[in-house]
Amino acid sequence: MLTLDKCYIISEIGVNHGGCVETAKKMIKASKEAGANAVKFQTFTAEALVSRKTPKVEYQKLTTNKDESHFDMIKSLEFKRDDHLPIISYCQSLDIDFISTPYDIESAHFLDKLGVDIFKTASADIVDLPLHEFLASTGKNVIISTGMATLGEIESVLNIYRRNNNNNVVLLHCVSNYPCKFDSLNLKVIQTLQHSFHVPIGYSDHAKGVYPAVISVALGAKVVEKHFTLDKDMIGPDHKASSTPKEFKALVEAIRTAEISLGSPVKQVQDEEVQMRLVSRKSLFVSKNIAKNTLICEDDLTLKRPGTGLSADLISKIVGTKALRTLKQGEMIQYGDFS
Repeated sequence: MLTLDKCYIISEIGVNHGGCVETAKKMIKASKEAGANAVKFQTFTAEALVSRKTPKVEYQKLTTNKDESHFDMIKSLEFKRDDHLPIISYCQSLDIDFISTPYDIESAHFLDKLGVDIFKTASADIVDLPLHEFLASTGKNVIISTGMATLGEIESVLNIYRRNNNNNVVLLHCVSNYPCKFDSLNLKVIQTLQHSFHVPIGYSDHAKGVYPAVISVALGAKVVEKHFTLDKDMIGPDHKASSTPKEFKALVEAIRTAEISLGSPVKQVQDEEVQMRLVSRKSLFVSKNIAKNTLICEDDLTLKRPGTGLSADLISKIVGTKALRTLKQGEMIQYGDFS
């Protein structure tokens, strides 16, 4: 089940398995070793998803056979129904969550019957309101990508979940390009979504490197998703924009370091600051010799390290009092030295 006590990190295997179960298992194992909380697949049939006249988008043209149609590309990447159960069992054996993106209601029904607890919807399907109606009715966790969407479209989808009393929703800020440019990320939208919809917000990362994901966590992202591959040179549309096991591990480590560094909003003296506080702060010292029973003036006092003595906020209380003993230049002044 989805727990958000710390950032929930999803390895988006997607279609990078190329329809091969053994490749999928290798990816799951590598994702687990890299520190992912979950792996995500895509459940669809080409016939239900695309018409035969659907064109490829630009990044698909650059990363796949130019003579292959969009339909044929999608057909070659299907995650077969019979392959789901052994893959789910394999995830359970490794203690890593299995998530899938259903691209139609029939696929969503299929995943629900398999006992899948967490669904993810693609950015493009934020307008597939019947699909969301079914997912909302399950009461299960649904992670909704919001790439290409307006705030109004997001509101319309969330209203479906509200009507179904399903509060197990996470929105992912996303820019739908592979890879996307840094200047189009607009990570501050994470805060806009937080303030607008009052549900957990995450980030689906299609950018290069680890910095955007780390920044997203600093802005409050509770979920981070990143495409995963064993090798960027593998055949398929998404490998070039995916992270290798080494890159994904670096991403996880960077996110965990960011979480530790963000810490608590409570301002307090840290344990490791105590010694520095005692040594480098200043205390009140005598700047010149002061005879006993002489009134202490402000210029008789100075501040020097260490900080183990009386602090500067006592100056006004000391000035004008009498020295109870002869004080020598360079001495740290103490309670009982004045009256």
